[in-house]
Amino acid sequence: MPLLYYLPDERCVETEETDTILASSLYAGIPHIHVCGGSARCSTCRVWVLEGLEYCSPRNDAEDGLAKRLCFDPKMRLACQTQVLGEGKVTVRRLVVDAEDMSLVEQQLSGQRSAIGEEQMLAVLFADLRGFTAFAEVLPAYDVIYVLNRYFSRMGQIIERYGGIINNYMGDGFMALFGWNCPDRPVERAVRAALDMQTAMEAFNAYLETLYQRQLKIGIGIHYGSVVVGAVGASPKSQQITAIGDTVNLASRIEAANKAVGTSLLVSEAVYQQVQPLVSLGRQCDMSLPGKSGEYRLYEVIDIAPDATGAIALLAQSCQPQKPSRFRRVWVWLRQLGRRMIGVGE
Repeated sequence: MPLLYYLPDERCVETEETDTILASSLYAGIPHIHVCGGSARCSTCRVWVLEGLEYCSPRNDAEDGLAKRLCFDPKMRLACQTQVLGEGKVTVRRLVVDAEDMSLVEQQLSGQRSAIGEEQMLAVLFADLRGFTAFAEVLPAYDVIYVLNRYFSRMGQIIERYGGIINNYMGDGFMALFGWNCPDRPVERAVRAALDMQTAMEAFNAYLETLYQRQLKIGIGIHYGSVVVGAVGASPKSQQITAIGDTVNLASRIEAANKAVGTSLLVSEAVYQQVQPLVSLGRQCDMSLPGKSGEYRLYEVIDIAPDATGAIALLAQSCQPQKPSRFRRVWVWLRQLGRRMIGVGE
């Protein structure tokens, strides 16, 4: 009788040749998401075949059409259409495993102001994953992008929660701006976001440990100063808001300095002066930074006083444009559906 071994569940179940992988999952009580009901109209039931692809049934027309449209690797199969043939054993890993994965379908919409360049005082936050290059070298291409999207989604939610915007992605890193949508207390909001990102990274590492037996580290640097903000691009349709200037360059150098200092969050003197009464510090150091003359004092922030009045939370909400209600309704429906399918209580 054919055998199916599931990851990350670490379950081995017997199956019938007439049953699909999805049917076998459901019979065995494995929470296998399938938004379209198992009719090959979505890809939420997809699995990565780690071993035994030769025992899997060929793609039928329905699966083949979706696979071509989404550029699936041969090892990525729709569980609702794939059967295990003969006496073989097939090892698969479910790729959509919880409600957070479902949230990646939410469309990130934000308003854009003028395309004309303007000078503003902003808090600039750079974040970078440590060890991701080596991590990515042992993963299939799909998993590399999958992990990055989950990481960016989780960190992006935190940035937005504190009224910031991510305006540039660089490999496994990104740059976020605080103060562009509203100028009130951008430095404090950036520091609070950075500390929450560190906490979120601990939970993200638990997820990585479960699926890949690996963990990653994050480096964050924050600087505050004058930047030039505007929309750039080859054509109006491709233009995106970006920020340039010495403040941006210095924030990037501060983030990179975490490697030398052995920290995960460093801020500049300009940032520290604005949040000094609120924060607790770890290490302090004077160091030269690549491409910059002289030495710069950097501060490791390890904690910040709670927002007891809720003022920062209310301020951050006012910094974000409202999302169209129709997208919100779709997002709420998908989130509730995903929770029901994986057995997460409301």
